[in-house]
Amino acid sequence: MINYTERITRLMHDVVARTPALSFIDLREVLVFGRYGRPQAEGAFATCHCLTLPESEPGYYFWRDRETGELTRRSEWFVTKTPEVRRDGTRIKYLISFVLPRFCEQTLDRSWKADLYGDVEPWVAKLDTIVHELYHIDPAATGIRQVMNADGTRARGTHAPEFYDNVAAMTRQYLASDPDPSLVDFLECDFAELQRRYGGVMATTFRNFPSFPQRYMERCSTLPVDAGVGVKIEPLKRPGQPTLYTERDLHVRQFTGATARRVTAPFSLQQSA
Repeated sequence: MINYTERITRLMHDVVARTPALSFIDLREVLVFGRYGRPQAEGAFATCHCLTLPESEPGYYFWRDRETGELTRRSEWFVTKTPEVRRDGTRIKYLISFVLPRFCEQTLDRSWKADLYGDVEPWVAKLDTIVHELYHIDPAATGIRQVMNADGTRARGTHAPEFYDNVAAMTRQYLASDPDPSLVDFLECDFAELQRRYGGVMATTFRNFPSFPQRYMERCSTLPVDAGVGVKIEPLKRPGQPTLYTERDLHVRQFTGATARRVTAPFSLQQSA
């Protein structure tokens, strides 16, 4: 079977090596994993997740009486934290997830991306998405890259027309560098063809699949109670997911059109060039 996230990681190494605007990325600090998503459903094809966000300021949830507006109860004080992910002792700063099988069904045909590329192979839409997620990585590793408008002002979201134009320019630059065809040939296949050619599609996932490392709330026990006298305090739920992940928390799963099941054979989880 083809390990799809492993192939994407190998391709990313080549993209970073051949694309000056992305050369700052240390892919030892990036982990690629798979999430499940039906091909026919709407939603993202891939997502860049930042693991360098700082601890939040203390806060709490509260409830008010609908008629009087008075505070009736609140949660305990808490801070929001980012879980730590380490692989072979190296701290992971960014996760990039690819939604399977949905990602495999991308094509430039009838896509708004076609206007950015003109006459190229339809599978370039997938390469565009890979470059897109790499471009989200902030050179200062302080979060997701801040997007600037053409006039120098900061865009309100994480995307702007200039963002898509830059991604397309980097994608075209990479293709013009004459990469090894064996690095990109898997992108030419939709999910059904991958299954026929390789006998199945695997991807690295986290042990607590379908979950993955996400921000969590932790109780603050040293702060004073200052949100009203006699207000009921609701206890904060303990984190239901790990706060530290290592390579032991990575599993390989086979993805199908309907589900993803763990592969018990000893396939490698190494993600390197």
